[in-house]
Amino acid sequence: MSAVPSFAELGVAMPLVPALQRAGIESPFPIQVATLPDAIAGRDILGRGQTGSGKTLAFGLAMLTRLSGRRAEVKRPLGLVLVPTRELAMQVSDTLTPLAHTAQLSVRLIVGGMPYSKQIRSLERGVTILVATPGRLVDLVNRGDVDLSSVEITVLDEADQMADMGFLPIVREILDMTKTNGQRLLFSATLDGDVDTLRRKYLRNPAEHSTAPVHAQIEGMDHHVLLVHPADKDLVTAQIAARDGRTIFFVRTQAGVDRLAGHLALQGVPVGALHGGKSQAVRTRTLDAFRNGVTPALVATDVAARGIHVDGISLVVHVDSPADPKDYLHRAGRTARAGETGTVVTLASPKQQRLVSSLTKRAGVDPFVARVRPGDQTLSDITGAQEPSGVPWIAPREKSAPRKAWSPRSNGGGRPQGAGRSNSAGRPTGAGRGYRSAGPRRTAGQ
Repeated sequence: MSAVPSFAELGVAMPLVPALQRAGIESPFPIQVATLPDAIAGRDILGRGQTGSGKTLAFGLAMLTRLSGRRAEVKRPLGLVLVPTRELAMQVSDTLTPLAHTAQLSVRLIVGGMPYSKQIRSLERGVTILVATPGRLVDLVNRGDVDLSSVEITVLDEADQMADMGFLPIVREILDMTKTNGQRLLFSATLDGDVDTLRRKYLRNPAEHSTAPVHAQIEGMDHHVLLVHPADKDLVTAQIAARDGRTIFFVRTQAGVDRLAGHLALQGVPVGALHGGKSQAVRTRTLDAFRNGVTPALVATDVAARGIHVDGISLVVHVDSPADPKDYLHRAGRTARAGETGTVVTLASPKQQRLVSSLTKRAGVDPFVARVRPGDQTLSDITGAQEPSGVPWIAPREKSAPRKAWSPRSNGGGRPQGAGRSNSAGRPTGAGRGYRSAGPRRTAGQ
């Protein structure tokens, strides 16, 4: 077996190598070994790799190496990373920012749910690399706050998810604004359908690299379908949530997320709720609490959980069955990341067994099927379920700085700061219906 090349041997800029070592990153992942030489040489890249495969450093180190020491003009970035969700954008930005400083570059996060003013001020100072979601970026372009005509390197991360979420028309609009002879790096779990359309139009003779077969996401996972009587579903779910370990529960709608999270908290389970009706500040706090172990259980919709990369999620539970095989694999991909193992459980009523069986077959999964009731040994053996405390859990209050007395001079008159502000997501919570049935039917409200 040949030795794994070092980052320096792959062509990564020398100032970045000790920075990687200080972060505890000693050797590259397979996707990085495969793509870095071509990407650093300036070739377009078509890469397929599952969640947790190291794609962020694969494209990030190439971009930082090629732009090392460069300065961007006011409002005219040189590099762009497009991602489908705010959470993923924040994680990419957190990964690249300290490395960028080493290479004398700047990175700015451009996402919705955050104030325009700070993003605009950064652009006016000149930012080398933008990490952005499509919607907010186009807003800033239309306002005249950013000009993409100098972008030399564009990364499309999780391109299949952007396609699923309906972003491709905006993505094409953005790509058309960048340099026509610029470098494009496209990373996706799958390379078919709309993603292939992007490839054919915008990538020039790309180097193709794949470290993940179409169904590679199922490797390292144990898959189970647990048949539960509808009357037992709440208690079974609470017992699973009371397990030791980090668990994510998928529910179809926002209302279903709030209902299940409330039920689990009443049973004594520290839990967070994540969906598109939450403000960005709440979403960030919820993810931080989950990542830090304050709330080992997280209840989320598909859309809200897209792009969540949290290590150590040992169990994924489909409380509501996903709508299609791709959604199943996206959800399941929250566990068994970067060589870890994990368990994936689908809860279904006996009447739904045939539909769920068809879904898992199309996803390339052959699950173990068992009938369970609350407190069953089989339930415990598969999930680690145990009896919750029954003492209602109340989320700890955030410590905040003392409030200053408001005066008309504090914000130019009118009303106090923050008065009358609406939810930044622009959507009410509780839209739609869900969680009461585990059927694979898609409804509104995600």
